Amino acid sequence: MLAPEFSLEEDFPPVTYEQWRALAEADLNGAPFEQKLVTRTYEGIDLQPIYTRRDHPSEQDPGGFPGFAPWVRGANAAGAVLTGWDLRQEHAHPDLAVTNRAILDDLEGGVTSLLLRLDFAARNGRDPDDSAAAELAGRDGLMIYQVEDFDAALAGVHLNLIGVALESGAAFLPAAALLAGLWRRRKVSPQEARGAFNADPWAVLARDGQLPYTPQAALAQLAELAAWTAKNYPNVTSVRVGTAAYHHAGATAVQDVAFAMATAVEYLRAMTSAGLSLDDAARQILFSMSLGTRHFLAVAKLRAARRLWGRVIEACGGSSAAAAMRIHARTSKRVLTQRDPYVNLLRNTVGVFAAAGGGAESITSVPFDAAGGLPDDFSRRIARNTLLILQEEGHLHRVIDPPGGSWFLDSLTDQICEKAWSVFQEVERQGGMLNAIQSGWVAEQIDSAFAPRAKDIARRKEGITGVSEFPNVGEERVIHPDPDRAALVKTAMQRITAARPDVKLLAALGKSATKPGEQSAAAVDAAAQGASLGQLAKAIGFHAEPTSLPPLSPHPFAQPFEELRDASDAWQAKHGHRPRVYLANLGSPAHHTARATFSKNFFEAGGFEVISSEGFKDADAAAAGFAQSGAKLAVICSSDKLYPELVPPTALKLKAAGARTVVLAGNPGANEAAWRDAGVDRFIFIKCDVLATLRDLLREEGVYLS
Repeated sequence: MLAPEFSLEEDFPPVTYEQWRALAEADLNGAPFEQKLVTRTYEGIDLQPIYTRRDHPSEQDPGGFPGFAPWVRGANAAGAVLTGWDLRQEHAHPDLAVTNRAILDDLEGGVTSLLLRLDFAARNGRDPDDSAAAELAGRDGLMIYQVEDFDAALAGVHLNLIGVALESGAAFLPAAALLAGLWRRRKVSPQEARGAFNADPWAVLARDGQLPYTPQAALAQLAELAAWTAKNYPNVTSVRVGTAAYHHAGATAVQDVAFAMATAVEYLRAMTSAGLSLDDAARQILFSMSLGTRHFLAVAKLRAARRLWGRVIEACGGSSAAAAMRIHARTSKRVLTQRDPYVNLLRNTVGVFAAAGGGAESITSVPFDAAGGLPDDFSRRIARNTLLILQEEGHLHRVIDPPGGSWFLDSLTDQICEKAWSVFQEVERQGGMLNAIQSGWVAEQIDSAFAPRAKDIARRKEGITGVSEFPNVGEERVIHPDPDRAALVKTAMQRITAARPDVKLLAALGKSATKPGEQSAAAVDAAAQGASLGQLAKAIGFHAEPTSLPPLSPHPFAQPFEELRDASDAWQAKHGHRPRVYLANLGSPAHHTARATFSKNFFEAGGFEVISSEGFKDADAAAAGFAQSGAKLAVICSSDKLYPELVPPTALKLKAAGARTVVLAGNPGANEAAWRDAGVDRFIFIKCDVLATLRDLLREEGVYLS
């Protein structure tokens, strides 16, 4: 007899949301649905446990199609199917020879474009022999001050094939002139040159708290460079709208998107006022965004940014083609850790995957040891291979807009759009992004948004793997030797002093340009003849009227706990061991294992050496074990069943055995007063303030904390 034909529809009839929710609430046994199954993000968005057509109806395709308005599904109709993603790796080693070797290794390993970060001196428009650059030269970037330096760093690189993007801070115009001078020297045609000059003065002001000129001069230079670039280099962008400064300070995804829109609008106004058409001005902008480890939120952030940018251009009267946002994305610095850095391999994978799935055109994959200093060959190789595996082995780029059609992501994108547009409008009411930065409003908004997250990090509600959760106090640090900065500065000073010419064309830079682009053209001519970055900056007017304000303070999530670990390291170096804590485990393993494990994790997050025990039958045995440990801090670990009988005598005996501090693992509830009277000084439990407790206990040990 033949088996009946299987029918999915008949055997599994449709279930409505109401039916599902009724069953879910029944299983909760009276617990509130919203408290148990709904998650609220720091953006104020409620994440539901399940999404259906009712959350984002698909009628009339509200998300549109890839390559078309409203741009949610990508700026390119073909996505990354034909070419893959532009793997744009960052280089910042001050030694040009070391950087050149690293660049060539990257290019041989599959990298398709470069991001060169200049050092502090260059980013401030100073040469290494400038007296004001004594503490800046060679720090946090490449020591590039002339076309010859660019030539050395990019030796062997086919600039007609490889794009170059710059991170040059306030010196975006002089740096762009040097790079364009190199293109001219290498005979790279304007059509072949690819890259991004990344003029972004508001990001510099927010991050560093200073500009070497007035804000008005900043916008004038930005517009000047944009006009020249639009005319001369069709495949190069001149302006960047970067949100890293806000993101690293603790901004939410909503604030990230809103501040990006507000900044871009201000840059658009400057460029159009200088004579560019709206379409040409929009095409000069590259958006750069940092992505954390909340994967779906990161994907939705990129989708929301594209949608709002399309709305901005539409409202300004721009064409549909000009509304296609170009995005460069990278893994956020705020989620990377110095401790247990190999976990950063996973964090970076999440960020890169989100950038790819969210539709970024260029992606920087961050080396796992980046939080601890300059990466090495191994970490750079792993970083670039992370994206290449997603592309070459995972074939993720073969799907156009992988998140498309997800009710959850579409709903999340819509909510970010709605909230970000509201914040953007408020920035406009503040007088624009510059006014909002200068007044302190931006800092206040970010600090207010970050406060709940900081509290959750301190309580380990938001855990950091390898740092606040599951730490390894005995790990060997990944440390790379710092380059000999003094020697590099000396060499750079000799190099630039010998090569710096008296360029007559510099005089033209100080004059008022009669046409947009004239000043940039003169700067490129001077750079091609050997003018240094410092010479160009001085001629343009750097440092005559500087601007300063309090910078945004970065908030790496792991920093508070890593500071405790650093203090513990210093203590160990001085005393030969770490601060010690003894676990006075009572009863059988069934009684004490859970809280002993919790306590070990708790104290190792603060850099304590945890001395455990097998479990004692009574208070006398626990006190004897403690007396032999050499610790001054004891933690009672057992079950709620045994605590009423064993806590009072054990606390008393531990104090008699020399315990300076007795801690109980568990929430005391109504017993707190009685157990404190018996000698318990502190209680640790889930949701207590882990960070504050560890700080206090380390200070009691005599560990110095700044």
